[in-house]
Amino acid sequence: MKGTSVLWLLLLISLLCGSTNQARLTVSPSSSQLFEGDSLSLICGAEDSPAGWTVRRNTPKRQRSRCGDGWGKQVVSSCTINYIFKRDSGVYWCECGEGITSNTVNITVTGGPVILQSPVLPVMEGDSITLLCKSKSTHSNLPAVFYKDGSVIRTESTGHMTIPHVSLSDEGLYKCHISHHGESPPSWITVTALPTDSAPPAVSIHQPLVLRVICHLVVFCPYVITTVLMVSLYLQRPSATAPHPHPEQKLTEDFDVMEVTIEHHF
Repeated sequence: MKGTSVLWLLLLISLLCGSTNQARLTVSPSSSQLFEGDSLSLICGAEDSPAGWTVRRNTPKRQRSRCGDGWGKQVVSSCTINYIFKRDSGVYWCECGEGITSNTVNITVTGGPVILQSPVLPVMEGDSITLLCKSKSTHSNLPAVFYKDGSVIRTESTGHMTIPHVSLSDEGLYKCHISHHGESPPSWITVTALPTDSAPPAVSIHQPLVLRVICHLVVFCPYVITTVLMVSLYLQRPSATAPHPHPEQKLTEDFDVMEVTIEHHF
C-alpha cells in the first residue's frame, strides 16, 4: 500500500511540474546586478502547469533554501523580494519535486555606487545586446568606460553600449566605470551558439534539377514503354522468309507445281 501511495505521489508531481524543458526562470528587472534596496521578482514559467514550482537559491551562507524560508514571499510559482540585501547575492532557480529544475540565474547585489545592467539570461548568437552603466546617485545617464576581461572596450557618452550581432567571442566578464562615481562589479555574459539544424540542408540546392529530371521521366516513359512493346511483338512474330526444314523436298514441290501449270496450259 505504501509503494502505491509513493507511485501516485510521483505521478501527481510529474503532472504538476511537467518536463524539465518546460520550466524557465525569468527575473524582473532583467539584470544580473542590482543595488541594495532594489526589489526583485523571480517567476517560474511552465507551459502546462506552473503550479508546484518553488524558487530556490544558493548563497554563501545557505544552500538550497526556498523562497519564504527567511527570505522573499512565494505566491503560486513566483517569488518577490521587496528589499534586497547584499547577502541575497547568489544563484537562483526553480524546482519541482526531487531533481526537476529549471535554468539558473546569477544575481549580484552591491552596496556600491555603480552597477552594470547586463542580460541575466544567455544571449543567442546573432542577437544584439545593450549594456547600461548606471549610477545610484543620479537618474541621468553619465559617460562610462566599458571593460571586457579586464581590457577597455570603449567609452560611451550616454552610458549605453550596444553589441550588434553577438558572436561567441563576445562571451566574457564585463564591467564599467563612471568617473567620480565608481566601478561596477563584474558580470559574466554567456553567448549560446546557433543550433546546427538551423542551416538549410545542402541537398535543397539540387531540388530544381531533381524536379526537372522527374518531369522528363514522366513525359518520356510512355514513349519508351510503347517502343519496347512494339519491338517485342515484332520479334515474337513468325518470319515469312523462314527457311524450309527440308530443302530437297521444297525443290521437288516447286517442280511439281511447274509441271502441273505447264500441262494445264497445253
